[in-house]
Amino acid sequence: MDWYVYQRGSSPIRKVSGKRMRRRSHRKWVAAAMVPVAAGLVWCAYCLSVINGAKTAVPLMEADTAVVLGMAMWGDEPSPGLKERLDYSLQLYQEGKFRHFIVSGGLDREGYKYTEGEGMKNYLVAQGVPESAILVENEATSTYENLKFSEEIMKRENLQTAIIVTHDFHGRRSLEMAKELGYSRPELALTESVTMSNFKYKTREILAYTKWKVQQLFL
Repeated sequence: MDWYVYQRGSSPIRKVSGKRMRRRSHRKWVAAAMVPVAAGLVWCAYCLSVINGAKTAVPLMEADTAVVLGMAMWGDEPSPGLKERLDYSLQLYQEGKFRHFIVSGGLDREGYKYTEGEGMKNYLVAQGVPESAILVENEATSTYENLKFSEEIMKRENLQTAIIVTHDFHGRRSLEMAKELGYSRPELALTESVTMSNFKYKTREILAYTKWKVQQLFL
């Protein structure tokens, strides 16, 4: 089918095929669809730069406690990734950077014997840390809850300052949440992973950071 289209001015009528009109319309839709795609790519690039920008505080000041953020348990044992966080916190403890641990994380799945917090405590005790130096938070199911419930323990125990121990890809979101919750001068102590895929976890963290920025609008 042919379509007749008037050109502007005194130019004669120009005949344009229906196929050509559909092609033009398709190009417009493609161009319109590219706008949110481009915006999404820009946002992802921004998030990645922010995530990569998180570093361990230098110098790392001494604090009352370390808040070690939970990660998956593998049965009765901390997962390799969680052991990396625990080993780094243990190193800082031995260096005298803090006096208490707060280990935070709830039950991963029904049937597990220990919560993340309990599994973390067991691991630290096995490494020679006295039980009296470890405070356990057993309810958290997210990073925000890790920090919120740990802060409640800090208030109860009259602990004023905290070092947040986690992986490097997780640091920026954790620090922002701690500041939002009112932590006093929170500092980051970040470890790199040699047991997990950085690509996988940084990709997941872009989504988690985006979710956090939306959540932050309603706090």
